[in-house]
Amino acid sequence: MTGMDAETLTKIWTRLLADPEKSWVLFEHGTCVVLTAPEGDLAEQATELLREFGPVHVGSPAADFGVIDLKDAEGWVVTGHHQDVLTYVAPHEPHEPSEFAVGLCGRSKRDRDGGELHVVHVADGRHAPGVEV
Repeated sequence: MTGMDAETLTKIWTRLLADPEKSWVLFEHGTCVVLTAPEGDLAEQATELLREFGPVHVGSPAADFGVIDLKDAEGWVVTGHHQDVLTYVAPHEPHEPSEFAVGLCGRSKRDRDGGELHVVHVADGRHAPGVEV
């Protein structure tokens, strides 16, 4: 599983989450936390969410995943047990393009991000034109 650089991941998530009013935080291995109620320090808020909902615990809902085949980009988004924690998987990352392999790859990336908690980008939609603060 080969990683991607932060700039490429940021461009992909910016395209996937095209709404400039949406606030989100990107972590090193491709996990994005969408903040539906952004407040205070967004990186800190997302880090707390990912600390709780990122790590995989086999045999629990934390090990579950879903796979979304993207229409507007190559690759997939892997979902988990929190609807606002999403992980991007590029076409070259899983060992095969099956839904199971993609899901395991995304879950593994989410687990790494949930343990390492290294923020690489913050998109603050609270200050987008038309957003009341």
